Amino acid sequence: MNRIHLKKSFKLSKIKPINLIAVFIMIILIGLYLIFGYIKDRIMPSIFKYGSLEAKKFSSIIINDAIDKYITSEINIEELFLITNDGNGDIKSIDFNTSLINKYLTNATKSIQQSLKYIENGDIQKVEYQADLLENYDEKALKNGVIYYLNSGFIFNNPIFANFGAQIPIKISLTGDVISNVSTEVTNYGINNALIKVYVNIKITEQVILPYYDKEIELETKVPVALKLISGTVPSYYGNLNTTTPSLTLPSD
Repeated sequence: MNRIHLKKSFKLSKIKPINLIAVFIMIILIGLYLIFGYIKDRIMPSIFKYGSLEAKKFSSIIINDAIDKYITSEINIEELFLITNDGNGDIKSIDFNTSLINKYLTNATKSIQQSLKYIENGDIQKVEYQADLLENYDEKALKNGVIYYLNSGFIFNNPIFANFGAQIPIKISLTGDVISNVSTEVTNYGINNALIKVYVNIKITEQVILPYYDKEIELETKVPVALKLISGTVPSYYGNLNTTTPSLTLPSD
């Protein structure tokens, strides 16, 4: 009778220790790769969405403060609009003093650019509007270049866990040019009246920086800075109105 000889079962003990270590390390690396891939593709976009809102809110404080300081508080309405009357005292034409508003706009734009750079480097003490920022943000975090710490419990979308978990730092970096211009708008207001509105438009491109994830966002802000009501016979000519002045562009560097 022929005997059937079975091969001996494979014994793990016969594997060399160095091969076991290599396999173990490989499993860990694959696991880490999958975990970080999941975090980057599934979790970080949700956190970025919240971080971009914080970045826009933070930058808007600086933009609005700069416009208020260098434009709104400096503008003399009577100098901004050049009104010409005819022999009967009626308004013949209205011109918009573009050179005057552009002078103010340049100062505001430079201030916005410099302030965002100071924030990026953690030089909060150099920012002109630090008082307003410190009312809503932590000074210690700002000195580290962090505008906001988001608790990782946020990802569960549950108020119970929102205040728990590791803190995720949110940073910003000015990556594009600071672009600004002035636009005007003329509308009829009642009978024989015209309402003239002046707006400052600011556009910045900045990078929202999170751990293992970053992405650029654009922030466009339109702020009203002057308002004038023209009473009486409405003129047929508005010089430099209902238009947008050429943009002022300051490099981010």
